[in-house]
Amino acid sequence: MKENVLDVLLYLFEHYFHEDPDAVRDRESLQGGLLRAGFGASEIGRAFEWLDGLAQHRHENALAPHSVPDALRLYSEPELARLDEECRGLLLFLEQNGVLDARSRELVIDRAMALDDEQIDVEDLKWVVLMVLFNQPGQEAAFAWMESHMFDAHGEALH
Repeated sequence: MKENVLDVLLYLFEHYFHEDPDAVRDRESLQGGLLRAGFGASEIGRAFEWLDGLAQHRHENALAPHSVPDALRLYSEPELARLDEECRGLLLFLEQNGVLDARSRELVIDRAMALDDEQIDVEDLKWVVLMVLFNQPGQEAAFAWMESHMFDAHGEALH
C-alpha cells in the first residue's frame, strides 16, 4: 500500500479526531489502529511529527503578537514550487473571506510544506486547512464554514 503522510492524517481525522479530539493523546492505541488499517510505520511516525508541529505552532501562535491587517504575503521559492497558483488563490480567498487570518494562513502554509509531497494540490490543501482550523482554539466557526463549503453538491471547489 503506497500511502503518504496526508493519507494517514486524513484517516486519523476522519476516524478518530472528528469524533474524539482528545484521541491524539493515546498514541499507542492510534498507532496500533493505523498499523491494522494498513499504514506503514514510517508514514505513521511522520504523521505524528506533523501533528506535533501543529501543536507546537498552536502554542507559539497563542504567544505571538497580532499580525498586521492587509499585509501582503510574498511566497518563497520553495513555497511557489509546491503551492501552485490555485492553492495560493484558495488561501487568498479564505483570508479575504475571514475563514483564515494571517496567523492561521501561515500555519496552513507551514503544515502544507511539512507534507512529504513534492506538489500540493488544492484538494490536499483544503484538507490541511480543515485540519489546522479544527486544531485551533476559537476557530470553530471558520472550521464549520470550511467544512460546509469545502465542496458544492457536485464535489467541486467553491472558489
